[in-house]
Amino acid sequence: MSSLAAETTPRSPRLDLDRFEATALQRAPFDFLIVPGFLKRDALPAVERDFPKITSGGSFPASSLKCGPAFTALLDELQGPEVTAAFGAKFAIDLKGRPTMVTLRGQSRAKDGAIHTDSRTKLVTALIYLNSAWESDGGRLRMLNGPDDLEDYAAEVPPEAGTLVAFRCAPEAWHGHKPFVGQRRSIQLNWLTDESVLKRELKRHAFSAWTKKLLRFGK
Repeated sequence: MSSLAAETTPRSPRLDLDRFEATALQRAPFDFLIVPGFLKRDALPAVERDFPKITSGGSFPASSLKCGPAFTALLDELQGPEVTAAFGAKFAIDLKGRPTMVTLRGQSRAKDGAIHTDSRTKLVTALIYLNSAWESDGGRLRMLNGPDDLEDYAAEVPPEAGTLVAFRCAPEAWHGHKPFVGQRRSIQLNWLTDESVLKRELKRHAFSAWTKKLLRFGK
């Protein structure tokens, strides 16, 4: 009975983990992979509909926003044990028991996209994009060969709906994109080193969001 259920029940209702596992990890200039269609096509309409309304730039903890049911279900799936195990196996990191943090972006500002690496308190970063066909030259994430030149890149990722880009957070994991102003929706999932980091990051993001509200009120 249990084996039959395992055969008929999808591994993941909204995420194509088979496609993820079949995609080779790129080793240079750092460990990363790009998976178009990671978010299944038939799941996209409901997820896009239930993405929270974000009218200002910056990152916001998902827990601080009003998300619809389909989007909430996706976030639960992303932070579930099956996805954690798949990412841990791909990057050869034991992620079991590591805290996760999800932040969302809805708008891109002219200042966004500067070359940077992610904090050392983050083990793996996963970005899932939720935008229709992307025509702009700006806003396309680039995996860079170094910290000095945005044009010196190993891969470029248009932030199209359903596309995943994930990388190991390392000192050489430089990335960035050309400026873009306007709607650019993304989910960022991070596996963190420990709970204290999660608490600190959530507090920092909450303070940033509060400051933005004050600035809008002042205007």
